[in-house]
Amino acid sequence: MKSLFSALFLLLSISAFTQEKDSIPRKQIYISRINDAPKIDGRLDDAAWKNAASATNFVERLPNNGRSIPDSLATHVKVAYDDLGIYFGAEMLDPNPSEIRKELTERDGIGNDDFFFILLNGYNDRQQSMQFIVTAAGVQYDAKMTNGNEDSSWNAVWYSNVDINDRGWTAEIFIPYSELRFPEKAIQEWGLQMEREFKRSGTRYSWSPVDNTKGSFSIYDGEIHGIEHIQTPTRLSVQPYVSTYLNSYDGETSTNVNGGMDLKYGINDAFTLDMILIPDFGQTKFDESVLNLSAFEVQYDEQRPFFTEGTELFTKGDLFYSRRVGGAPFGDVALQEEEEILDFPSSVDLINALKVSGRTDGGLGIGFFNAITEKTYVTVKNTETGATRRELIEPFTNYNILVLDQRYGDNSSVSLVNTNTTREGHFRDANATGLYVDHTNKTNTFNYFGGIEGSWVMEEGTKTGMEAQAGVSKISGKNRMDLNANLRTKDYDINDLGYSSATNFVRYQGLYQRRLLQPKGFLNNMYLNWVSVHERRLEPDLHSKWILNFNSSFTTREFFNFGGGFETTPIGTNDIYEPRVDGKYFSIPAYYDVWLWFNTDFRKKLVVEVLADWYKYDERGRGDLIFDFSPRYRFSDKFNVRLSTNVRLSDKEEGFVDFLEADDILFGQRDRNTIVNSLGANYIFNNKMGLNLAFRHYYSEVFYSEFYTLQNDGGLSDYGSKNDEYNTTYNSWNLDLRFSWWFAPGSQMTLLYRNATDSYIERSHINIGDNFKNLFDQPQVNSLSLRISYYLDYNRVKSWFKSNDRPTVPQDAVGYRESKMRL
Repeated sequence: MKSLFSALFLLLSISAFTQEKDSIPRKQIYISRINDAPKIDGRLDDAAWKNAASATNFVERLPNNGRSIPDSLATHVKVAYDDLGIYFGAEMLDPNPSEIRKELTERDGIGNDDFFFILLNGYNDRQQSMQFIVTAAGVQYDAKMTNGNEDSSWNAVWYSNVDINDRGWTAEIFIPYSELRFPEKAIQEWGLQMEREFKRSGTRYSWSPVDNTKGSFSIYDGEIHGIEHIQTPTRLSVQPYVSTYLNSYDGETSTNVNGGMDLKYGINDAFTLDMILIPDFGQTKFDESVLNLSAFEVQYDEQRPFFTEGTELFTKGDLFYSRRVGGAPFGDVALQEEEEILDFPSSVDLINALKVSGRTDGGLGIGFFNAITEKTYVTVKNTETGATRRELIEPFTNYNILVLDQRYGDNSSVSLVNTNTTREGHFRDANATGLYVDHTNKTNTFNYFGGIEGSWVMEEGTKTGMEAQAGVSKISGKNRMDLNANLRTKDYDINDLGYSSATNFVRYQGLYQRRLLQPKGFLNNMYLNWVSVHERRLEPDLHSKWILNFNSSFTTREFFNFGGGFETTPIGTNDIYEPRVDGKYFSIPAYYDVWLWFNTDFRKKLVVEVLADWYKYDERGRGDLIFDFSPRYRFSDKFNVRLSTNVRLSDKEEGFVDFLEADDILFGQRDRNTIVNSLGANYIFNNKMGLNLAFRHYYSEVFYSEFYTLQNDGGLSDYGSKNDEYNTTYNSWNLDLRFSWWFAPGSQMTLLYRNATDSYIERSHINIGDNFKNLFDQPQVNSLSLRISYYLDYNRVKSWFKSNDRPTVPQDAVGYRESKMRL
């Protein structure tokens, strides 16, 4: 433990005081200001392109890293700017234009498509860029890319169009300055990367060459020069919405109408305020619910756009789990013997939320998040008298996050994160703070990382805990390695605004990876990974588990992907969490796990993904079999269907069941069978309008055959009494049918039909017919909703009051500037 803290202190010292100069050569382009902007129609025939600077000499990045682009695919990109934004006109030759891949998808989707890709970094720090992609079908995709990690939830308002001709295809793009971040300087120097995907051969070409032997993709940005004396536009936009719902549940029908607004304001050139007023999340994707028999809660993905968009700063250190905001109430109710709860809410209402984030010219990122949730009550009924009362289980609650993230060098940062949850009255409050370092050396061959966190929970006293981690990784060459250590104390708890499951452990992990950097033989790439993980309980010391793992991945020149692996816990596991009691543990015999997987060429109309995974334990008759089969078929460039079936059969699994008298813990031996069937389909009318179907049926049954009590040595002794009440069958059924139409830039209409139900019964071994009869006998949610949001930009609204000969904002979604536009 002392060595872990020493290593962490050394890493923090190195990162805080080491400043390095750029080490990667920069490709450059010098661009000029234009007076007459091109019409964004996909055709590069405007006068503005005649003398514009041209970016050429693209180089293959994948799979043959470093090879020059062939003449038959020559790519030329014209770049220019004016007072409102930056323009790109890309011409991409193709010897067979009729074969250009142009599958239609919903916005922010890339299917079997050729595409053109732009990365812009206004601060030129090689760490965070704005990403803009347009496919050959004209579909837009945008994201924020931070150190090679992509956040596609970010949405910008920009303009593009494409044209397929007898030479290949062209893309024309206009990106307003309002969607970019850059310092307030007379002379700008931005980072720039551009790529072209040629889907038929599965190759990708970059303007600025990328060396895949070391470092992350983002450090190979080139540079734009020549942008001078531009003004940061007023960045103010609002997105009012109106929604209406027709709901039917358990024979009762209700309707409601909602209205609210999202606001985005550029405080200055670097910082942006995002605010949501009167939120409505009724059309978010359904959660993929499961029957949870583990010691920990299920961590579901965030589906609400406000909490996924532009949150890269707030996810530093993993202290923020946004589902806590507006999630399940934390409080509990003390019931008398004759009382019962009539209704217990699954979530609390969000009143409003805001976030402020940005980065200074010196590389300091600052993020602030605040949200307030409403009081929440339950209704308690006296079963003898029939009287009811309301009990407060969640008061007004304020959630805060503050992040400071200082970048330096090509790919390094030091971060401080604080989260705070304050509840009104005598309810539980909490605070957590983390300090993190991520340091990459000058040659981009080694990465050093570490962090330390503290948690404070105030509830009838103060509970404090801590976590620390440190490690080093070799990130270059064919042979790569990673060594790291991580510990958490028993009382570490960030669950008021974060997610922490396992505690009271120290873990040591080592990784060795062998990779193929260039195609060789019949392979395009290969990854071979060997992993060792050793974990112990901290207090009191106890061996927990030792895992040995080998896994592999291969891609052939024909883009057939396959792999597999082997994992074992050779000396078994002492599970300190399954008993649900501090100080207890449950001994699990060693297991051996073998798996194989493959998927066929994603460029084909029919794609099949298959996984087979088999666990065998050192215990007679105990094992798990997992099988996953997922075919998808593309009927046309507009219509595709995806199926998925996942089956898990667990024989003679052992685990926690219940608490007994005299502090005994009941365990059981159980067979568990789980089947998940999913169906997805898209019909895309054009690049702004689509119909999407999402269906999922989850089924899990548990049958107990033996019962035991847990012993102090982690073993089990016969309980002798069999009780069928613990047998379980759980079903979850969800169907969403959604029509979306992006009828104007940033503006969307969504019509959603939703059908959902679930069932939980204390029986198993039910035949299929009876199972579905029981499921559909349960109350069902049938909901039809319509939501319309409209994007209003300050500059656009201002133009409505100007004369026609001096417009400053887009006149339609195709041409941002149909006529001369000057400030």
